Amino acid sequence: MSNFFDRLMAETEQERQQLQQIEALQRGSKGDISLATYQAFLTQAYHHVKHTTPLLMTCGGRIPHSKEWLRNAIAEYIEEELGHQEWILNDIAETGGDAEAVRNGQPHYTTELMVAYAYDSINRINPVTFFGMVLVLEGTSIAMATNAAEQIKKKLNLPDKAFSYLSSHGSLDIEHMGFYEKLMNQVTDPDDQNAIIHAARMFYKLYGDIFRALPLD
Repeated sequence: MSNFFDRLMAETEQERQQLQQIEALQRGSKGDISLATYQAFLTQAYHHVKHTTPLLMTCGGRIPHSKEWLRNAIAEYIEEELGHQEWILNDIAETGGDAEAVRNGQPHYTTELMVAYAYDSINRINPVTFFGMVLVLEGTSIAMATNAAEQIKKKLNLPDKAFSYLSSHGSLDIEHMGFYEKLMNQVTDPDDQNAIIHAARMFYKLYGDIFRALPLD
């Protein structure tokens, strides 16, 4: 079995570091953000997380029959990810925000661009580009989410119920990353490997732009 996962991590290290330096992420991990910033984060999270299952389905439909093992993995991801956007709307309601306005609203252009690139790269480049997005979103939430939830909760004096998305994703994604690492080490096609690395680099920038656009005090 190749160790593609290690190569993927090594070749995206610079982009990962740049993401982690973004002020909103740095401040969030210390709890140094306002309620408005937390609600803005949840709003954009809703607008990209609601696409996770449709993106997985699009990806699964385009995987060739020669890689059926990869389609099976995507089916597992779909089971895990179904309905997570509703957790985010519940969190918004618990913070005193208007969940229905968010559901019916428009994403910020940075979120829309990341989602558009995700669909586009699956359809135009290679369906496995989706796994570049998985690395960025799940890897970032392990690094930041659980700690940020604790700190923000203390600072804003919000109930546990306002952090179901952040809290669950910190611990949930540790399990997911074990599954992801094993899966990536089964990817031996050089074209697939290069497509995943390229996509991960792009998603670090695109996801970073969502955080760069968050309103800070």
